[in-house]
Amino acid sequence: MSDTSEVPGYEISSDPGRLDMAVIHGYLSTSYWSPGVPLEVVTRAVRHSLCFGVYHQGAQVGFARVVTDRASFAYLADVFILEAHRGQGLSKQLMRAIMAHEALQGLRRFMLATRDAHGLYRQFGFESLANPARMMEILRPDIYKSKP
Repeated sequence: MSDTSEVPGYEISSDPGRLDMAVIHGYLSTSYWSPGVPLEVVTRAVRHSLCFGVYHQGAQVGFARVVTDRASFAYLADVFILEAHRGQGLSKQLMRAIMAHEALQGLRRFMLATRDAHGLYRQFGFESLANPARMMEILRPDIYKSKP
């Protein structure tokens, strides 16, 4: 399959009214990057982001969220394709839709963090940080764990 073709039977939409919060929360709450994240947190994050859903026969099977000012900066987060739908090029189709979205054109900086998908994102122009010493963060990896 060509990198520029769409995967037959699937569609991608940035219509927030189509998002299935049960699917999104179900996946994110068990992901390596946000284990145990509460539904309320996911709902708030989705509400304040530009989101993309991947759909098969009307059911949501994938997702990506972009935190952006729609002018100079964006951060790509929470990208997933449900396991039963992987291996067909859907991640590439999703990334093409994100990179082509009108609100994400002309950005000065577009960032993301990934543990294992560097090869995918490099195909769309993402590279390791040019100046990592300039970047800082507050990281709370256990923020969603229950408190005793």
